[in-house]
Amino acid sequence: MASSSTAAGSYVTLLPLSLTTAVFASLLLATRHAISIKTPHPKMIRRNALIRFLAALLIGAATQTSLAQGIAVPIGGALKYDNDEVWSRLVQLAGGKGARYAVFATASGTPDKTAASIVAALARHGAIAEHIPVTAKLKSPDVRVAVNDPALIAKVNASTGIFFSGGAQERITDTLTLPDGKPTPMLEAIWAVFNKGGVVAGTSAGAAIMSTTMIRDTQDVLTVLKFGARDGREISRGLGFVGPELFVDQHFLKRGRFGRMLPVMLQNGYKLGLGVDENTAAIVRGDEVEVIGFKGALIADLTEATTDRGLKEFNLRGARLSYLDHGDRYNLKTRTTTPSVEKLTGKKLDPNDKNFVPYFTMNAFYPDVLGDTVVVHLMSNLIDNKQREVTGLAFSATDGKDGKPDLGFEFRFRKGRDSLGYFTSSFGGEDYAVTNIYLDVRPVQMSKPLYRAYQSGRSGANW
Repeated sequence: MASSSTAAGSYVTLLPLSLTTAVFASLLLATRHAISIKTPHPKMIRRNALIRFLAALLIGAATQTSLAQGIAVPIGGALKYDNDEVWSRLVQLAGGKGARYAVFATASGTPDKTAASIVAALARHGAIAEHIPVTAKLKSPDVRVAVNDPALIAKVNASTGIFFSGGAQERITDTLTLPDGKPTPMLEAIWAVFNKGGVVAGTSAGAAIMSTTMIRDTQDVLTVLKFGARDGREISRGLGFVGPELFVDQHFLKRGRFGRMLPVMLQNGYKLGLGVDENTAAIVRGDEVEVIGFKGALIADLTEATTDRGLKEFNLRGARLSYLDHGDRYNLKTRTTTPSVEKLTGKKLDPNDKNFVPYFTMNAFYPDVLGDTVVVHLMSNLIDNKQREVTGLAFSATDGKDGKPDLGFEFRFRKGRDSLGYFTSSFGGEDYAVTNIYLDVRPVQMSKPLYRAYQSGRSGANW
């Protein structure tokens, strides 16, 4: 048995790598077909949580540590090259001017072009960045040679920051891990940078790999709500830079992906989920998450959530959601939000205060709760409204061919005794931080057709 030190000076006992691999592989095979259950049994949830832990342990054993010591920065995709706040912060986190970045465009369909743009953006903000050509999309060098190339590995080892581009996340994991789950020498080098206190950042696909379970290939949120996520298809093993307890998703608010994050979290035993929106970054350093960039991120806490296993379809009660905007922070250990200075000096919204005067007074309803940024508008409106709860729906407006055309989902968002909001207009718009909104999701049967036109009483009149 081996022991490894952490940044805090504590020690973790690790299984030998070969034994860890064997245990992980056997458990993964035992649960491969059970993972698509919509309302999973508690034993399955615990088993999947154990698999996540062993996956993190497996990668950690190769680098002599299983605890993250560096800084993980999942970026929600569509990162603009003029987003100076995010690019400059990436350089600052990696050591400031002269920080060395290894850029992996492994996920991209056009790796040379993508890498050149990222290298230029980092260089404009003071970094020394270089493309590490490790991808099956390039004819040379051969990808299996590249992941073992001492010269390329030496460049990674000399870096203080790693950046993964967007594209197809499975290209990253399939390239940097072996079929048995062991890390390649290149991945070991990346982990070595991270465990020395370096930065591992990634946008879109590069953010998806940050948790130990990742969304692999699913475009339709409603399909995941209806049928769950199958291992090796919709989900697979990620690289785990945020640790085994936090699930990460991207393009999150723009594409309504909280609808797929919740079932995946429930299936795999996650209690905390972090969904990062486009052109936005979440800096994860230990237990602290800081949101910077254009928009915000959603935190989903399932610690006290329950599910009715008598229902075959996905359902959930008591999920706790918090929306973090630009400059806000969240502590993963204490489950508390610290709003930005601008919001703390702005307006505090306490709907349980008898003197609270809400800005919104009209009752709201959201017929497409999975729509573009709808959940942010919903939570912002709810915390500053006289309404105590609000309902939204997710359903298919067409007959579809999935075998469940009538199946929809009701999302009921409600205030609790600890719900709070913070508002500021200091950034030039209307910016909210919203904490502790509770969510219940239940399956519902939709009517077909959803609506009918009024008929004219005039003879021969039609549209």
